[in-house]
This record gives sequence, C-alpha cells and structure tokens, in this order.
Amino acid sequence: MKWLDKLERKYGKYAIPNLMYYVIILYIVGFVINIVAPELYTEYLALDAQAILHGQIWRIFTFIIQPPNSSYFFILFALYLYYMIGKTLEYMWGAFRFNLYFFSGMLLHVIACLLIYLVFGMNFQMGSFYLNMSLFFVYVALFPDAEFLLFFIIPIKAKWLGIIEGAYFAITIAAGFIVPVGSTLWFSLLQAGIMALPANSISALLSLLNFIIFFLGSNRNRFSPKQARRRTIYQKKVHVASQNNTHHRCAICGRTEKDDENLEFRFCSKCKGNYEYCQDHLFTHEHRK
Repeated sequence: MKWLDKLERKYGKYAIPNLMYYVIILYIVGFVINIVAPELYTEYLALDAQAILHGQIWRIFTFIIQPPNSSYFFILFALYLYYMIGKTLEYMWGAFRFNLYFFSGMLLHVIACLLIYLVFGMNFQMGSFYLNMSLFFVYVALFPDAEFLLFFIIPIKAKWLGIIEGAYFAITIAAGFIVPVGSTLWFSLLQAGIMALPANSISALLSLLNFIIFFLGSNRNRFSPKQARRRTIYQKKVHVASQNNTHHRCAICGRTEKDDENLEFRFCSKCKGNYEYCQDHLFTHEHRK
C-alpha cells in the first residue's frame, strides 16, 4: 500500500529494531508477576476501560505484559515460538512495518475495550491473547508449509493450524452475537474455550481486521523459513566481513590500520609483487624476489 510506503519513508527511522526481543522480556516480567502477585496484573495493569476512563492511562501500555501462556512447562515454548514469529515477520516486512502492525494491534485492543464498555456497558478486561493470535495468523499466511511439532511429537503444517485458528476466530465472532447467554450451546462453547459474548466477538474481529489491513497491504512474497534463515546468516556474514575489511595490512606482522590508527603503511618497490609493510618493517624486512 502506498500509504504504508509513505509512512515508512517519513517515520521509518523511529522503528524499534528487534522489537520482539523486548516484548519477550515484558512477557517474562508478566509471568513473574503472575507467580509472585497474581492479583497485581488484574488490579493495576490489565486493560480495564473503567479504570482507564478514571485516569489509569498506563493500562493502555501495561496490559501487553500478560504472557502468552501461564504454564511453567509451556511458557518457554510459547516465548520461543512468538520470538521466532516476530523476528521472521520483522525480517519479511522490515522493522517499521512490524512495529506498526504490533502497536496498531495494541491500539485496536484499547479501542475494542473502550467500545465494549461504552456500548454494551461491560467492563471487559483484555490481555494480549488476540494480539498473539493475529501474529501467528500472519506467520501461517506467509509460511503455510512450515512444520510444527504438535505435542512435540506430531509434525503438522502451519496451514492446518491456521485453518483451525481461522475456524476459532469465525466461531468466536459469530457466537458472541447469535448464541444466547446461558443456553446449552453457550455452555458447550464455554467448555471448548470460547466465551460467546459480544465483547469477545468485537475483540476477535478487530484483531482480525489488523491482520487483513497489514497482510494484504504488505509484501506477500513467500520464502520458506529455511530460506529466511539462510538470508539472515548471509547478511550477518556480509556485515562481519565489512567490519573486518581493511585497506592496509603489513606482510610481516599482519597489523592493519584498525590495530593502530597512527600506523603508516607503504609498498616496497624492491619486492616482487604487491607487498605492503608497516612503518616498523618497511626498512627491516627481507626483500621478496
């Protein structure tokens, strides 16, 4: 999209590189808080519309520290998964667009929370669940053939997980508006992990809207995860090589201008070949014939 290109040209310098690294640190902080003082997040940090409207503005930022998983066993897997997803998306889109996607997702969460409170009168606390889901949705759309190990054993392609997630989004969005609260179907959905409430529907819908806007408007060239990894390694090697590149090197001691910026280097006219020597060995070396 042209508007994304214009924004990137104008504000790209303000993007936070390796954003997911800092997000993972926040998740770790949130996980520790849940262990030490589990009520602290709900009372002071969660996305709470009523509290925000009464002056607790910090909640529009602090809600993000809710970790993607509360299990001692699965938290490491979840953190690694979302770090890998975030890094891959940043590589595909660039730091600015990934920043914009993540922070606009946070903004849509805040809008959804306020909208639910003002329209439906529900003080619906929201965490980072749908934001993380939308990140995974984008990854699946870009790498449908990437494989994950379900339960660490069963290999399954990302596209099938994406279909399951898409069905979850669809049911969540539809059920919140059409399934009566307290009905048999409502309780069945609740047992399946779907809370059929308009608040949930709006949250899921806005999260999906963020995906639609950015994914359809961004570079959709698909690379396999292995190709992305090879490109990253190649870029690192090029960067290291450029740092190690020197213009002068003594043929005797091997010192370069990076070892001492005051060193002087000269070529010897009596040596056969292009041999360069530092000032300490220019007149003391044996001439090469």
